[in-house]
Amino acid sequence: MMHFADSLTFSGRKAVAAWAALPFPAPSGSSLPDVLSAHQQDVPWKLLSSWKEQKVSCCFAQSVVLRGICQEKATSCSGQPRSPLHSCESPEQVLQQFLHTQFPGAFSTSHVLQQPCDTRPPFPQFFSPLLTRRGFLLDKAQGFSSAGVESIPVLAALQSSPVLHSLLSGLCRELRAPNARRWSSSCTAGLEQDDFQEALEELKTLSQCYQTGFGADGSEDEADSD
Repeated sequence: MMHFADSLTFSGRKAVAAWAALPFPAPSGSSLPDVLSAHQQDVPWKLLSSWKEQKVSCCFAQSVVLRGICQEKATSCSGQPRSPLHSCESPEQVLQQFLHTQFPGAFSTSHVLQQPCDTRPPFPQFFSPLLTRRGFLLDKAQGFSSAGVESIPVLAALQSSPVLHSLLSGLCRELRAPNARRWSSSCTAGLEQDDFQEALEELKTLSQCYQTGFGADGSEDEADSD
């Protein structure tokens, strides 16, 4: 995983953010172009971190994997294409076109696999009753329980994006808080205060590598105000 993340980082960046759609929000009987066309304003996956900022409008590099969208649901080939996505010849081209549209100029790799994610026990059964047994969305709940979901389509992504500036600078602020200093001073591992400060400076420098220059709010300066 470390080497894979390295392939998505450059210009001093060392971290990537993990995103996922579990399950991928595909209505039953819909095609992949139909699903992605409904998400032109926002990508259909969420940041896995608990950080408050959940949306990303641009990225530097990304790798996206979609699995569980069957070949017969991948494209919609009857009639005139309703969008550029509907004119693509394969699900791989559909996903790649969507990524280029959402993140122009970003380095993107994508893969589409037919095999869905198996969710039979002991997989946690936390699914909505609005899912079919194969994990596709329904307009109304079916008679069986969510425990009947046997597989789901899943999308996962690793992204080097400006959202990491907020994540890393927020972590830096938390570590600079007084309670963090008390914790570090009593660390049984023998962490010295100078080493701790050096690590904070490196974290701040890393966070600045993810700035785009737009909408800067000076939050990293606030982290240094103490």
